[in-house]
Amino acid sequence: MASDEKKICTLCGVLFDKPDGNSLFVQAGEWLAEEHWKDSGALCSVCLENRGRLAMMYLHDMNR
Repeated sequence: MASDEKKICTLCGVLFDKPDGNSLFVQAGEWLAEEHWKDSGALCSVCLENRGRLAMMYLHDMNR
């Protein structure tokens, strides 16, 4: 797959290019996607941001 091709987010189904990593929550979501859920590159920025935000609030074993 070429880098300019759009992907479909596996959570919400939206087409996206590359997640916008400007938000700390998106960065946290990208880290979780790579290290915890093993679905790196499959989520849009909105879903990564939501994942990062929710994990910071509720996934206490990852906050250490």
